[in-house]
Amino acid sequence: MAKVAFVGLGVMGYPMAGHLKNKGGHDVTVYNRTGAKADKWVAQYGGKSAPTPKAAATGQDFVMACVGNDNDLREVMLGENGIYAGAGKGSIVVDHTTASAAIARELHAEAKKRGFDFVDAPVSGGQAGAENGVLTVMCGGDEAPFAKAEKVIAAYARACNLLGSPGSGQLAKMVNQICIAGIVQGLAEGLHFAQKANLDIEKLIATISKGAAQSWQMENRYKTMAAGKFDFGFAVDWMRKDLSICLDEARRNGAHLPVSALVDQFYSEVQKMGGKRWDTSSLIALLQR
Repeated sequence: MAKVAFVGLGVMGYPMAGHLKNKGGHDVTVYNRTGAKADKWVAQYGGKSAPTPKAAATGQDFVMACVGNDNDLREVMLGENGIYAGAGKGSIVVDHTTASAAIARELHAEAKKRGFDFVDAPVSGGQAGAENGVLTVMCGGDEAPFAKAEKVIAAYARACNLLGSPGSGQLAKMVNQICIAGIVQGLAEGLHFAQKANLDIEKLIATISKGAAQSWQMENRYKTMAAGKFDFGFAVDWMRKDLSICLDEARRNGAHLPVSALVDQFYSEVQKMGGKRWDTSSLIALLQR
């Protein structure tokens, strides 16, 4: 059992922190910007809540965070009442936010200066993965702190790997999102075509899902996509944030991402349709307008 703080109780962080308490058996302290959410978590799981990220981080072995974007992350880590103001020497800060590789490297360097460690550890698996404790965690940082953190992360992950130096976890998450963008668009077009061709969708998927066209998206989203229902997971607003990070990094490293850039624009059209909170499979809605 370790002393662990979790900062950020959104749709991902809330159940992740719960797994740390119930499955991991850790001594958990939580912080959330909206205090009522932290109070609800404590009522449900036990543990404690703290008034600031600094207070949550004080005296902990591990501090986990899952917030919105680079700006949120910089504030919750480096602000006057941030995690870094409370984290003690020898502790390990693990960031599950999907953010830029640049801020991960910045936070790693600053942690080293202050005598503790930092691991960038974005996750994949969405809300369902967080609730079921089966997330995939992509990490960047140093081997020794990763090895310690991995044992704690195991409470909500089915896979957790160190991909390389600081920032590598974020870069791996970018690859994950790049791959997903193309797959979802291809599935959307395939299903749209099938409907126009009056094919039996159930028989079609039962057949092609056994071959090279198979994907997680096909297995888990074809029914809801065909039905025009999009309230099942990762929101379009979040995907656009992630793709923006990917495209920014590509401009820096010289990678060419024509499909990702195009799909990002398709998602901007979904937003204009009122689909900001629809899940990413809503690309099919553009084709069916």
